[in-house]
Amino acid sequence: MQGFPKSLLIIRPGGIGDAVLLVPALQTLQVRFPGVSIDILAERRNAGVFSLCPALRSVRRYDIPSEFFEALRSRYDVVIDSEQWHRLSAVVARILRAEIRIGFDTNDRRRLFTHPIPYEQDDYEADSFMRLLAPLGCAAEEEGGGPLLSFSTRDAEAAGCHLKRLEGRPIVTLFPGASIAERRWGAERFVRLAQLLGRRGVGVVVVGGEGELADGRTIETIGGISLCGLTNLAETAAVIARSSLLVSGDSGILHIAVGLGVPTVSLFGPGRAMKWAPRGENHIVINKNLPCSPCTTFGYTPRCPINARCMTEITVDEVEEAVLTLLSRKNFDGHQQKP
Repeated sequence: MQGFPKSLLIIRPGGIGDAVLLVPALQTLQVRFPGVSIDILAERRNAGVFSLCPALRSVRRYDIPSEFFEALRSRYDVVIDSEQWHRLSAVVARILRAEIRIGFDTNDRRRLFTHPIPYEQDDYEADSFMRLLAPLGCAAEEEGGGPLLSFSTRDAEAAGCHLKRLEGRPIVTLFPGASIAERRWGAERFVRLAQLLGRRGVGVVVVGGEGELADGRTIETIGGISLCGLTNLAETAAVIARSSLLVSGDSGILHIAVGLGVPTVSLFGPGRAMKWAPRGENHIVINKNLPCSPCTTFGYTPRCPINARCMTEITVDEVEEAVLTLLSRKNFDGHQQKP
């Protein structure tokens, strides 16, 4: 390839969190190569993240055959596979028509790329994704600044309607869900936290899907607002953006908040905090650091024989204290992002 790449395909299977942490690398490509056309090959469960990332040419889903075959028929200067371990995406990168194919060199995937890149388990994942750009001459310092994600005026208006009852109060958004049981803090603890915050005049809103409906209903009975199952990903992002902060376990919703520039209190145990926990003084990470923690490797968390003590030993009082610490910081009080 001579000169700057004009077209790139980024392959991103997996969940919401990985997709959000890939966005700084996308922004870097846009800064480094003005006018470059970037297509994403994602899947149904994470494609919504890229609707919050401006200036992409297209987002296709490999688990929808018509969209997958459309990507296969295209030609690109560069294909970057951002998957960390599984082989399927590396095979896809290999059969696509591209002069340069970049991806992580885990297991035998390295043979399928022109530029295999080392991967480390304890590196912050956004930094790992940035290393995929090294063969293109991009450096980490070229990252764009400001929030990573944005949303439409329509989504902002919908969020305003949902939260109207809480106007004039600091708002804390709770996400009690997690992709696996070991990462859940427990519904009863989130309910107790909501009670304590409500007594202090803090507005509480719960976001999530079908799996969080029961938690949301319970918190509604003590004065909170439940939006579980009522908002899509973009509307959920707009709700979080109007909040003073988010409380969540290790989840994709946590990374949405970070991508919006919203402060967070995050609860870690099985997951690798060095790789996935938010960075910076705007974020408080609570982690008991038990000898058996973290136990997650390449996204797989084994069943816990001690009932996820790393999560259950996190107390409601210490989470409330972390929330109050962030709320007390003048520059965060009344935080709200414009669409």
